[in-house]
Amino acid sequence: MRALVEELMLIPGLAGHEGRVAAAIRAHLDRMGLDGQTDRLGNLIATVEGDPALPSVMVFAHMDQLGFVVRKVEADGLLRLERVGGVPERALAAQAVLVCTPRGDLPAVIGNKSHHATGPEEKYRVVPYQELAADAGFASRAEAEAAGVRIGDPVVYLPRVLDLAGGRIAGTALDDRAGCAVLLALADRLTLRQRGPTVHLVWSVQEEFNLRGVLPAVRALAPDIAFQIDLVLACDTPDMAHRGEVALGAGPAMSLYSFHGRGTLNGLIPHPALVRHLEAVAEGAGIPLQRSAHTGALTETAYVQLEGEGIACLDLGFPMRYSHSALEVAEVADLEALVDLLDAALAAIDEDFTLERT
Repeated sequence: MRALVEELMLIPGLAGHEGRVAAAIRAHLDRMGLDGQTDRLGNLIATVEGDPALPSVMVFAHMDQLGFVVRKVEADGLLRLERVGGVPERALAAQAVLVCTPRGDLPAVIGNKSHHATGPEEKYRVVPYQELAADAGFASRAEAEAAGVRIGDPVVYLPRVLDLAGGRIAGTALDDRAGCAVLLALADRLTLRQRGPTVHLVWSVQEEFNLRGVLPAVRALAPDIAFQIDLVLACDTPDMAHRGEVALGAGPAMSLYSFHGRGTLNGLIPHPALVRHLEAVAEGAGIPLQRSAHTGALTETAYVQLEGEGIACLDLGFPMRYSHSALEVAEVADLEALVDLLDAALAAIDEDFTLERT
C-alpha cells in the first residue's frame, strides 16, 4: 500500500488533465486481468461481474488534484496563475510547483516578497493569488514560450512524499491518490472472490473542479449503491479539535453528514441501510470505524445520489490532516483497514441484504 500510494502521489494530474494518473492505474488493472475502459470525459471504469439478482455497487475515488492553470506569461517571464479547486491562498507563497507543458514538466516557485523588504503592514497579510507569480527561472516571455509554456497549461504543487514517524506519510495529492490506491487494492481482492454483487470500480475526473465529472459514468452504469472513497477530516490537531473526533491511526471513517455551506447548498445525508450495513460489518470483522459529521466540505455523492431513481450513497474514507495544502498527512494502516472494510462490506451484500430505509 505504501509503495502504491507513493507512486500515484508523484504523478501530476490536475483536474481535467488526469491522463497520466489514469495510465498508471490502467497498467495495474492490466496486471490483474481487469479491463479498464475510459469514457469520453476521462473516467476510468473496471467492472467485476457478480450476481445480477443482488444490488449493483459502484465504488469510486477521484484521480484529479487541485492546482492552477497558467493565466498569463508576463514580459519578464514570470507566470500568473489561476486557481483550479479550493487552493488555500494562505499556504501559497514560497511553495514549489510543477508547470506541466507539452514539452515536459518544469519546476517553479511561487514568489514570496523578500523578508528584508517587507513592511510591518505586510507581515501578516495573506496575499491574494492574483498578486502572486510563479518563477520558473525565465528572463522573458520569449524564453518561457520557447520552453513550451502556454496559457492554460496545468500547474500543481511539486510532487513529493515524506516518510513520517509511526507509519505516516506526508505529501502532495493524498487527496485522493490514497483513495485511488485503496480502490486498486480492492480491485485486486475482487479478482479472487467467488461470489457477490456486480461491482463497478471507477476512478473519476474533475472532482476538485466541479464535483460532477463522475456523472457520465454513473449514468452509464446505473448502480443501486455507491460508496465514495476520499479523505475524512482528521480532528486530532489543536486547530481541529472542536470539529470532531476522527484521528489518524484509529481506522477508516464514514461520514454521517456533510454540507458545503458556502454558496453550494448541497451535501449528503447517507442512506440509513448502508450506515447500518457498514456498522454491522465493521463490528463483525473487528475493524474500527470512526464517525464524522461536518460542514464545509462536499463530495461527488452529493450529486450521485440524485441520479436515476435515486442511488443509495455513503462516503467512506481515511483520516487526513492539512487538506488541500502542499503536504497532506495520512497513515498507511488506515488505508489498509479501509480496504479490509470495503472488501467485507461488499462480501456481505447477499440475498438478505435490503435497501429499505427503516
